[in-house]
Amino acid sequence: MIQKLLKPLKNNRGNGYPLAVAITLVLVMFFTGISEYFRLMIVAEGVRDALQNAAIATVTENYDDVYHGVREGYSGGYQPMADDFEESLDYGDIYDKMDTILGLTAENGYHVKSASDTTESQFKIWGLDVDIENAPLASADREGNRFKIDSSIELSVPVSFGGKLLPPMRIKVKNSAGYTPIF
Repeated sequence: MIQKLLKPLKNNRGNGYPLAVAITLVLVMFFTGISEYFRLMIVAEGVRDALQNAAIATVTENYDDVYHGVREGYSGGYQPMADDFEESLDYGDIYDKMDTILGLTAENGYHVKSASDTTESQFKIWGLDVDIENAPLASADREGNRFKIDSSIELSVPVSFGGKLLPPMRIKVKNSAGYTPIF
């Protein structure tokens, strides 16, 4: 009689079930973390691409003021003034171009992407820094003889894991675009 009662206790069947559940939960958490990482990288690359498109558009807008030194092989943002050349640069409106590309709205000094549904990520950008490097006029130095725009912007993306909101990812997105005449 006692052996019949102890027989189920000595049975090892089903001992792997809790371990399988634990491994499954660990894998789900691991893949959730990886998917959140990829979401953050996709948002950052989208902002970087929008910044690059806006900078390229600004470079293109400066095309009409670029002095074409075809014979000398240099170019820069200059306009002839009397008997000399004067620097002429157009900074454009990079924020406006990025707002259009990314669908952002201006709120309290930030440009914000609000999540209208669950498929879109929300983020905010600010602190745009644009540095236009004009090519020197008639320089003998052939290195760096191009019209160039270096730009950077701050990006903040909320991070969530396991249903909890964590501190946001904050990075500086940098970009460079330039114009070099071919002919």
